[in-house]
Amino acid sequence: MKFNFNNEKGLLVHLMFEDSALKCDVFSKLVEKKIFSKKSGEIYLDIYNGACFVGLGKKEELEVDNLREIFFKLANELKAKKVEEVQIELPKLENICEEGIVTGITEGFIQSEYDFNRFKSDKNDKYELVVNLNKATEKQIKEVEDLENLMSAVFETRDLVNLPSNYIYPETLAKNAQELLSPLGVKVSIYGKEEIKKMGMEAFYAVGKGSDNEPRLIVMEYDNNSDSNEKIALVGKGITYDAGGYSLKPSDSMKTMFCDMGGAASVIGTILALAKNKVKTNVVGVVAACENAVSGHSYKPGDIIGSLSGKTIEVDNTDAEGRVTLADSVYYATKFKNATKVIDLATLTGACLVALGEVYTGALTNNQEFYNNLLEASYKAGEKIWQLPYDKEFKKLNKSHVADIKNSGGRLGGTITAGLFISEFINDLPWVHLDIAGTAFLSSANSYLPKGATGVHVKTLYYLLKEDK
Repeated sequence: MKFNFNNEKGLLVHLMFEDSALKCDVFSKLVEKKIFSKKSGEIYLDIYNGACFVGLGKKEELEVDNLREIFFKLANELKAKKVEEVQIELPKLENICEEGIVTGITEGFIQSEYDFNRFKSDKNDKYELVVNLNKATEKQIKEVEDLENLMSAVFETRDLVNLPSNYIYPETLAKNAQELLSPLGVKVSIYGKEEIKKMGMEAFYAVGKGSDNEPRLIVMEYDNNSDSNEKIALVGKGITYDAGGYSLKPSDSMKTMFCDMGGAASVIGTILALAKNKVKTNVVGVVAACENAVSGHSYKPGDIIGSLSGKTIEVDNTDAEGRVTLADSVYYATKFKNATKVIDLATLTGACLVALGEVYTGALTNNQEFYNNLLEASYKAGEKIWQLPYDKEFKKLNKSHVADIKNSGGRLGGTITAGLFISEFINDLPWVHLDIAGTAFLSSANSYLPKGATGVHVKTLYYLLKEDK
């Protein structure tokens, strides 16, 4: 897909609100015969007569995410008809800023391009649509350029998650992070099994020791704002395959467990987007990458293990492994990388999927102002987040009689107790926990999001950090 600006070439796309009028015989007949009603998302495309009408619905109800959906749909219809070039006059709206208008339209087009076909013999035919955006301001042109880089990072994130575990395991995840980020000036440090053990990351080491694919600690440092003392830690769960360990998953539940590193991929993707657009911010990304496998070396239910923080953990369930690795990785970020705030992302609990489906990410926080800034960024990104209670009443469910803390709080309030477990290792910094169990990987396509990996919250975190909040 190629975007040009202020170039009146190609099929003219008419954007029509319900109260819009157009002096055109074709349009008048369509409305008269009730073929086209101008409702949101309605499209009439007649390439032989050079007619394309797109319904935007009521002006006061139109939002940026509606634009994403509408132009995603339009892009697919243009592709089906092999239309090669279109022109669109960017509208001016009272309820959406000019950047929001071009973001919604452009992203909708770009979203239509994602296709994970790496392992298919028959590739889709190459097709490039040229989109001419007319009456674009300098601000809007810059927004499109930045958005192309951002969406490229989202697509890289999706690819990492969609790749099966015989392609993405700790070593190759680390290699991908290095190859993507190092050329852009991001410092990428990778630590192996013996170094992890020597560091004292006993919790992380315990989870990963059961697999022949040895663990990797991936640390990514993007420092591009010397005027700020803020450094945000992005910590992603990096379980490249999760069999559940000795608390073995049912076979049907294992089929997509290559996606259990969705949080790690989103951290890599966010830093990639920031670096591509040279955003002025300071970020450290930390990923404890390993597999949760079954062998004679695996950790077991009932084990008591140490952690980088010095706290001991009773292993109640080996399939609650993500929070165990995050205990060490969030502590590492706060203690050794001078982070001032922490956001962790993890495909953590089935309880979150049950509660919020594949629509909302679950969130916990100990700092409402920090969370509110993140939530504002999520609105801009079109990525839904639902806050769950950070209530110390739930902490008693994680209590252990034999160790400092237990890694499973049981069936009740599972998303909350998992988040509260992680909160024990953040050194009392402002923190947001994002449980992306339902939103990182979809069982079926939903609007402009594809089946499989979504690259969730790369956009949200990018917009948050762009504002340096």
